[in-house]
Amino acid sequence: CSSLAIGTTTGYRLFSLSSVEQLDQVHESNEIPDVYIVERLFSSSLVVVVSHAKPQQMNVYHFKKGTEICNYSYSSNILSIRLNRQRLVVCLEESIYIHNIKDMKLLKTILDTPPNTTGLCALSINHANSYLAYPGSATSGEITLYDGNTLKTACTIPAHDGPLAALTFNSTGSKLASASEKGTVIRVFSIPGGQKLYEFRRGMKRYVNISSLVFSMDSQFLCASSNTETVHIFKLEHLTDSRPEEPPTWSGYMGRMFQAATNYLPAQVSGMMNQDRAFATVRLNISGQRNICALSTIQKLPRLLVTTSDGHLYIYNLDPQDGGECVLIKKHSLLGSGKMEENKENDLRPPLPQSYAATVARQSTVPSTSTMPGYSEDGGALRGEVIPEHEFATGPVCLDDENEFPPVSI
Repeated sequence: CSSLAIGTTTGYRLFSLSSVEQLDQVHESNEIPDVYIVERLFSSSLVVVVSHAKPQQMNVYHFKKGTEICNYSYSSNILSIRLNRQRLVVCLEESIYIHNIKDMKLLKTILDTPPNTTGLCALSINHANSYLAYPGSATSGEITLYDGNTLKTACTIPAHDGPLAALTFNSTGSKLASASEKGTVIRVFSIPGGQKLYEFRRGMKRYVNISSLVFSMDSQFLCASSNTETVHIFKLEHLTDSRPEEPPTWSGYMGRMFQAATNYLPAQVSGMMNQDRAFATVRLNISGQRNICALSTIQKLPRLLVTTSDGHLYIYNLDPQDGGECVLIKKHSLLGSGKMEENKENDLRPPLPQSYAATVARQSTVPSTSTMPGYSEDGGALRGEVIPEHEFATGPVCLDDENEFPPVSI
């Protein structure tokens, strides 16, 4: 959640998200038009691009050097690409290809997967486990969990009754969130066991298409956005463990009674009673546009970032203690010069007072010095994690080697 990549009709752009006020454009390429997939390996110089001009071809670039590392062609259109430091996953409608990102060799082809017209899949950013999740059925909400390191199926999770619409791992790969095409219920499962941990109700009034589902880096929050104007943020906590002792009120008594009742009610009923409402919300001034969200810590405060398909980035303050309605503090244009819009309407409200800053100020996940050759900007490492120097020191994807010679394109 430290950088943003967008594909456009003229190419692609990469931005750094280190500041609220200033939107820094890291790179812009107009070599390939109509880019509909652009995936950057954290904050490194490796970027994977797919264009409508050649929808069956994946191009891997070292954008700082302006060189192509390699390209691969597949039997049908590429629908999505996911990558971490260990694996690169290419998802087609009825097959999945797993590459070793170090040398781009094809390690595994998963054939005859259920029809997956949207290319729905998720890959853990934690390369230590490299779990991959994808739909196990086209008619029900079954999830197939695949171990990208051992190249074996780990388990299947019967997550929803209807087909899946969204999947996402938390930063460590220990939790997996999912939503179905109805979009009314979001569930969180433990990984690799697949036990249900949380169940959140987004709403019952109408079915929605959830387009973005994302954890915060500390796994305390889960954000869901859809084709409606409302973004929901849920807090992952066990209320019975975290709530202070309630005063002896009628409502408090009833709450304890219902909590006790869940111990002997059927699982389906008790599950309904344990569903939590959103901890915080955002009402966008647009509806019907595809958008993606991220929960990030920028300048030591928690922020909600929303990027819309019309080319705008909205930054909101999130109160991690009280939740409620998030405050819009900045709007940036992604299709202009790469700098913030010179529009006073962007400063819709002054930043929130820093009264809760002490409770949310956290060390940035971006290491000050590199522990991994070629990834000096990388912000994806878990805190305290040291990447062995030899892991990326050889092979065609050695991004800090100025004498690198890209392999022959395939």
